[in-house]
Amino acid sequence: MSCLFQSITIDGVEVRNRFLRSATWDRTGTDDGAVTDASMGIIEDLARGGVGLIVTGYAFVSEQGKAAVRQLGISHDRHVKGLSRLARAAHDHGARIAVQIAHGGVNLGLLGRAGRVALAPSRIEGHPQSHREATSDEIRRTVRDFAAAAARGREAGFDAIQLHGAHGYLLSQFLSPRTNYRTDEWGGSPERRRRFLVEVVRAVRRAVGEGYPVWMKMGLRDYSDEGLELDEGLEALKALIAEGLSAVEVSSGFGARSARTARPGDEEDPYFRAESAAAKGAVDVPVMLVGGIRSLGMAEDILNSGHADMISMCRPLIREPDLIARWQGGDTAPSKCISCNKCLAAGVKGEPLRCEEERLLREEAAAR
Repeated sequence: MSCLFQSITIDGVEVRNRFLRSATWDRTGTDDGAVTDASMGIIEDLARGGVGLIVTGYAFVSEQGKAAVRQLGISHDRHVKGLSRLARAAHDHGARIAVQIAHGGVNLGLLGRAGRVALAPSRIEGHPQSHREATSDEIRRTVRDFAAAAARGREAGFDAIQLHGAHGYLLSQFLSPRTNYRTDEWGGSPERRRRFLVEVVRAVRRAVGEGYPVWMKMGLRDYSDEGLELDEGLEALKALIAEGLSAVEVSSGFGARSARTARPGDEEDPYFRAESAAAKGAVDVPVMLVGGIRSLGMAEDILNSGHADMISMCRPLIREPDLIARWQGGDTAPSKCISCNKCLAAGVKGEPLRCEEERLLREEAAAR
């Protein structure tokens, strides 16, 4: 049996295989962030389709931190009942599920609502989104928001909490010298720039207790001038593990889109494999790798090379929610996903999550 279909136990949570559905904004929440039947359908399809571990799309920890239309919420006790439906849906079909919790910070230029003033570590000249530097009291309140959200996630029955520390959201913004120019206790040195992340992990760990899984999707480096370097990202990761972080999904911070487009004939290129390998060499917690993985052979090579413990995917599972079951059943052809990004482009308009390429093919077939 392929190593990919062997179970793995993380923090006492047994996952049936090595495949993870990376957190994906699915545009199915209500305006208030409540779970809908469409939200349920996505989780059920993925669980039935063989995914071992599902991470929900990012859920906002506060109204101030809401980044998108139809984003799931975990900012209030009223969200718990609906979120518990998602947890049960995954469990009913043999999958494990984590809830990703996030604060958008200033990363609202594309998705934010008109008239909002975002909170940011620092004032960023020329940034298109209206924003201001957060006060120390506001930062501490946001730490409490993360902790309260994590407690709700555990109450709802999720197997783990995943903090969103990638893709330029608030945790990334504090960590990166590209966006954190502060000279107080929250910035000015690598240690102080990572303090917000440390305080969040510490507070979340207190809120959910020892032994409950607390993970992070983390940008270990930026792909931009004056951004976070890998060495510093790894040091930050070590500091977070010391506070109770128990697994990491490796992605990017600023400067590189986590969902690159591909052209016909492009070679399969896992975007963050080098960073994941570096993390595996630096820390002892499970490491998950996302980005650009499209074939069973590549996924096996990554695990056999010791560059990750789990394989994380997003767009291939939008195109084929049953991809993992297909592979396990013997049809090992690569994912049908062509990385055109039409599924994500539709999200800018607030349209439901779907593979536009698959929809067009079906429409063409029906017309013939």
